Amino acid sequence: MHSRKFLISVASVLLISILLVNCANDKEARLVELSDFKSEYVIPRNVSIWLPPGYASDGEGFPVLYMHDGQNLFDSTKAYIGAEWGVDEWISKLMAEKKLPATIVVGIWNTKYRFREYDPAKPFYNLPDSAQSRLVEEWGGVPLSDEYLKFIVEELKPYIDSHYNTLTDREHTTIMGSSMGGLISAYALVEYPDVFGKAGCLSTHWPVSLINNDTAVSNEMVRYISQNLPAQHEFKIYFDRGSESLDSWYGEAQHLMDERLAKLGLIKGKQFESLIFEGDAHNENYWNKRLDIPLQFLLRSDR
Repeated sequence: MHSRKFLISVASVLLISILLVNCANDKEARLVELSDFKSEYVIPRNVSIWLPPGYASDGEGFPVLYMHDGQNLFDSTKAYIGAEWGVDEWISKLMAEKKLPATIVVGIWNTKYRFREYDPAKPFYNLPDSAQSRLVEEWGGVPLSDEYLKFIVEELKPYIDSHYNTLTDREHTTIMGSSMGGLISAYALVEYPDVFGKAGCLSTHWPVSLINNDTAVSNEMVRYISQNLPAQHEFKIYFDRGSESLDSWYGEAQHLMDERLAKLGLIKGKQFESLIFEGDAHNENYWNKRLDIPLQFLLRSDR
């Protein structure tokens, strides 16, 4: 009888130990969904947290990649055009090939205020009144981007850092998006250089509008971001664009940005990158196809 109780006790301890080990170091990737994450600055939204293969709740922390349009990152059934970025597949593949460190991805879902939250506020208010009025009419109000970035920096990032095993410094904190998500990522690097050390801007939508390819708007976005980048140059920023659909609008503004970055002394291929993908259009299928390139440029390390 005592022997049986002893064996049951031992088995229970082993089971608990196994569960603890699995919790401490998950061999398989996991996706954690937070519904209606509350904020004092913006309306609630869902947040998807992808924990990479080998994620451990203790020991050395993990870099974090914050991405906009979070519903489009991992699951095509949730994506609003039925196509996903395949972020989890790409990072898992690059990790297996030893080309990328294990990285946590935080997908911030967009809302009905997407364009207003992703429209950089400070350069917007430098625009002529006529340009401001057109954008306000198109998107139903003034920018909410400063509030959106406060939400990420003051509320979401502290939550992630307190609940997961992260490397919290700027060197290991990256922000990325496409189209308007690319624009707000560049703005985040400028506004919070002590928080974000790297930004990925795919198909950056410089004109903000979907109706008017206004050079005055694009040039002001470029001017503000290029003039307010961290002075120490201790950052990385990635730009790219296709040649079709909306991406065909971006050539002039991106060329101007590239010139300004070079004049600042940034080295192309090291501190910044700017690539053209001929034939690529403005949608998730193309961002998925080339996602490995910005991921490696921004996240690769000797870690």
